[in-house]
Amino acid sequence: MSQSVAGRQVPLRAPIGGTQGRAGLVLGTISLCHMLNDTIQSLLTAIYPLLKGGFHLSFSQIGLLTLTYQITASLLQPLVGQFTDRRPLPWSLAAGMSVSMTGLLILALAQTYAHLLGGAALLGVGSSIFHPEASRIARLASGGRHGFAQSVFQVGGNFGTSLGPLLAAFVVLPNGRASLAWFCLLALLGVGLLAAIGRWYSQRSRLARRDAAPRNTGLSRRQTGAALTMLIALVFSKYFYLASIGSYYIFYLMHRFGVSAQTAQVELFVFLGATAAGTFAGGPIGDRIGRKYVIWGSILGVLPFTLALPHVGFGWTIALSVVIGLVLSSAFSAILVYATELLPGRVGMVSGLFFGLAFGMGGLGAAVLGVLADHAGIDAVYEVCAFLPAIGILALFLPNLERAKS
Repeated sequence: MSQSVAGRQVPLRAPIGGTQGRAGLVLGTISLCHMLNDTIQSLLTAIYPLLKGGFHLSFSQIGLLTLTYQITASLLQPLVGQFTDRRPLPWSLAAGMSVSMTGLLILALAQTYAHLLGGAALLGVGSSIFHPEASRIARLASGGRHGFAQSVFQVGGNFGTSLGPLLAAFVVLPNGRASLAWFCLLALLGVGLLAAIGRWYSQRSRLARRDAAPRNTGLSRRQTGAALTMLIALVFSKYFYLASIGSYYIFYLMHRFGVSAQTAQVELFVFLGATAAGTFAGGPIGDRIGRKYVIWGSILGVLPFTLALPHVGFGWTIALSVVIGLVLSSAFSAILVYATELLPGRVGMVSGLFFGLAFGMGGLGAAVLGVLADHAGIDAVYEVCAFLPAIGILALFLPNLERAKS
C-alpha cells in the first residue's frame, strides 16, 4: 500500500497508516498518548501533600508551584501552535514527551524548593509542545466529526489526569517521592508511539496544509473578536473553578471531614474520572445540537451544584463533585471546536491559545486561591469559587456560526 506525497509514492511502513481505518487508529493512539502525557503532568498536583510535608511548604508555595507549571505551559502553547500552522513539526510530539519525562525525573530527585520549581517548569514546557500538534492530528483523523474527535482526544487527557491521584495514593505515598522515577517508563512508551504518529503526520502534511486554508465565517472582525473575548471569559470561569478542585480538594476533604490523605486522593480520582466522562459527551453532543448550547448548558448549568457544595456533608460533597465534573467538563471540547470554526485555518494557534488559557487560568487560580486559603481558610476557597459558573451566561450571546455562514 502506498500514498502519493509531493508527486511520489511513499510506502506506508509505519505502524499507523493513512487509510480511513488507520486514521481511526491514529485518533485512538493520540488519545492514548494524551492520557500518558496528562498522567505524568497530573502527578505534580497529586503529590502536593507529600511535598507540603517533606519541604514544609505553605499553601502559597503550593500555589506558586502550580503557577510555574501552568505559566510555562500556557505562554508557549499559542506560539508553538502559530509556528506549526506555517511549518508542521511531526517530531515535536516525541520531543515534548521527552521534556516532560525530564521534568518528572527532576521532581523525583529534587533536594530543594528551587528544584521542584524547575521540574514543574519542564513539565509545563513539555505540555506546551505536545498539545497544539496533537490537537491538529486529532482533527486530521476526525473524518469530519470534529467534535467527536476532539472529545476522544480530550477524554484521554482527562482520564490521564484522573489517574494521577490514584497512582500517588497507591504508589508514590507508600514508596516515597523517588518512586516518581518509575513513571518515566510511561513517558518512554509515549515517545515511541508519538514517533510513529509523527511519521503518519509527515505523510499527511498536504492535508494539514489544506486544513489550514482560510475560510469565511460570515462574521465581521469585531464580531469575531467579541466572540473570542466571551470564550476566554468562559475558559476563565471553568478553569479557575477547576483549580480549586485540582489543587486544594484533597486538603479540603482532609480539613473539613477528617479523612486520610489516601481517602482524599481516591475521592479526587472519582471527581477527575467524572470529568473524563463528561468530556467525552461534550463533543458528540455539540456535533448534533450545536456547540453554543453545549457551552452554555455546561458552564451555567453547573451553578446550582457549585453553590450547594460548601454547605453539605461528606457524602453529598462527593456526589455533587461528580455532577460538577460531569457537567462542567463537557464545555472544553465544544469551546475548542467552536473557536477553530471561528478562526478557520488557524488550528494550531487556536488549540495552543485555548490549551494555554486552560493551563494559565488554572495556574493563576491555584496561586490566588492558595493565598486565599492561607489567609481565610480552605473553606473560603469553595465559598468564593461557587459563583464562578455564573459567567456562563455569556454563552447566550455567542453567534450561531452555522447561521452566520448561511
